[in-house]
Amino acid sequence: MRQYEVMYVLRPDLEEEKVKSNVARYSEVVTNYGGEITKLQEMGKRRLAYEIQKFREGYYVLMNFKANPDAVAEAERLMKINDDVIRFMFVREEQ
Repeated sequence: MRQYEVMYVLRPDLEEEKVKSNVARYSEVVTNYGGEITKLQEMGKRRLAYEIQKFREGYYVLMNFKANPDAVAEAERLMKINDDVIRFMFVREEQ
């Protein structure tokens, strides 16, 4: 398994329940593929550096995890089709 980090930004107008369900959804993807979440940090609403999809702020979530590339591919696929996610970036950490 490899070490990864993902930061994703959710729409700021989401209800807290919807935010929690999105965070749980992406955490489940990693664990369902045999991965292990080492750190999950919800950073809350922050101002964006530039406007994205007419939003000036977003809800930031940072997740560090160990997983196979299949888990990353599936999480990335789900983030692409989810309208609640306005930006995301996966990074493979060197060991």
